Amino acid sequence: MLRNSSAAVAALCAFATGAFAQVADFKPVTSEALTKPDPAEWLMINRTYDEQRYSPLSEIGRGNVSQLRTEWVRGLPAGTNEATPLVWRGVMYLAAPGGSVMAFNATTGDTIWTYNRNYPREMTDFVGSANASRTKNIAIFEDMIFYMSHDGFLVALDAVSGKLKWETKTQDFKEMTQSTGGIMVADGKVITNRTCETRSGCFISAHDAKDGKEVWKFYTTPAKADPNGETWGNVPDEKRIASSWGLPGSYDPVRKVVYWAIANPKPYTRLSRHGSPEGTGRASPSDLYSNSTVALEVATGKLVWYYQHLPGDDWDADHIHERTLIRTKFEPDLKSVKWVNPKIQRGQERDMVIAVGEAGGIWALDRQTGQFLWANPFPSDSPDSHISKIDGDGKVHLNWDKVFKKDGDRSLVCFHNTRSFWSTAYHPGLNSLYIPYHDQCLDMTANMKNPQGWGPRRSAVRPGADMAKFSNIAKVNLSTGKIDVIHSQAEPGNGSALVTAGNLLFWGDMNRRVRALDATNGKVLWQTIVGGIVQTSTITYAVNGRQYVAILTGDGQSGTAGPIGLTKMPAVRGHNAIYVFALPQRKR
Repeated sequence: MLRNSSAAVAALCAFATGAFAQVADFKPVTSEALTKPDPAEWLMINRTYDEQRYSPLSEIGRGNVSQLRTEWVRGLPAGTNEATPLVWRGVMYLAAPGGSVMAFNATTGDTIWTYNRNYPREMTDFVGSANASRTKNIAIFEDMIFYMSHDGFLVALDAVSGKLKWETKTQDFKEMTQSTGGIMVADGKVITNRTCETRSGCFISAHDAKDGKEVWKFYTTPAKADPNGETWGNVPDEKRIASSWGLPGSYDPVRKVVYWAIANPKPYTRLSRHGSPEGTGRASPSDLYSNSTVALEVATGKLVWYYQHLPGDDWDADHIHERTLIRTKFEPDLKSVKWVNPKIQRGQERDMVIAVGEAGGIWALDRQTGQFLWANPFPSDSPDSHISKIDGDGKVHLNWDKVFKKDGDRSLVCFHNTRSFWSTAYHPGLNSLYIPYHDQCLDMTANMKNPQGWGPRRSAVRPGADMAKFSNIAKVNLSTGKIDVIHSQAEPGNGSALVTAGNLLFWGDMNRRVRALDATNGKVLWQTIVGGIVQTSTITYAVNGRQYVAILTGDGQSGTAGPIGLTKMPAVRGHNAIYVFALPQRKR
């Protein structure tokens, strides 16, 4: 359903928009501005289409980062807080907890406008009040802010005033289809993903940014009659479920292709999905496009290629979240990398897609074709891994010893939520990917009485793990695949990584600490304490030549609960706020 902006709609919705002021001297965000953003701006969840999470700003560097001070702090409404803000020409835009959208002065935190949506009263009966505000980011293009509301609408707001311009219904929350994931504008299209409980809600879609009309829809599982439909065996079409609930994808504006991740199949176990562990294959492809990277034409949504990281998942192992686009030499170190394609000539420059799974593992794929280049166990090689081997052509094989053969079977599998909905970061000057991670596994029992096929199910300590080094940051050379752990601590973290041209790595944890580390060696150069859990979010931007670093605090969903249960850390809950830091003002 599409409702275009009009005087009548504006009148009906005016009371839902708490507009305090308007953005002054606003300039539209062009496609060129999104493709080649000014270093001062932060225009998407990870700043650029390649999802590298790298900022060219260098006013704050290793020599002066110790002088960082709190510039401003402001509280936020109650609710789940997993979003990352945007900054354009001195204005910060944010999907706030509770299901609103807010615009702030990025130098003071003062509110410019607020969009408060009137959600149906019965909505919490379906999605739950705790998750009613769960989203990863908003998007900006031309003079509009795009937001996926939790009653199933794609909403376009006037970036100047916060008033509704148009809205399009994309899904029905009563069918348990929710937009907990991300949003991206590419090629004039607003691309969104979602979680789902039936196949009809399992899709990635694109809508015209100007009027909200649907352009294309890609279903994340094939029906029986579709290509690759046989990979689900005899499962009925509507029960072929795999969500794309996580961080948004990346976009190659030269190839005109978007790269998106799809999560685990549901129900969680092969027994509950297929009635037998043998109901689908033991190696890829199996239950497509679960736990896969898909490359889609931005104009049509047509599948260009796919690669499956884990076939026929039995443990909710989630190979989801951002796909990082880089260009580097193919020079895998055979002492460091376990699985390598022997047909690829060493020393070649390659455009790559890099994937790091929630369940562990790092993959490098060719961006043009999806060809397998190399992969490595991550964070370490474990006999309890859910993967037994990867062939030279990239075919992935399950660790069959870990698969549940009958109801009541119990298994310890590694890894589990080792990284989750916090973003990684890539420093092109150091050719290094930075991955904040937890050294944890999963203790799970098959239970056919549970609709999802499990129970009990809990985070578990990896055999031999050092709990003083439960939480870590890995630095991975993406040419050689060599992994170096440059920071370790006991306290877990849900914070995204951020790297800058000042050779700094910013990261925050669940123990209220925000740190700046030397990106070359992990040495802590600056630290401060905030009021709550540092949740995803960390960005940097500049206004009038002055660089700022911003973080959000608050509660996430599963990423918050799991590590706390394992480490028994007394985290501060429900503290939703924005903290912004800068160097002291220079005296004139």
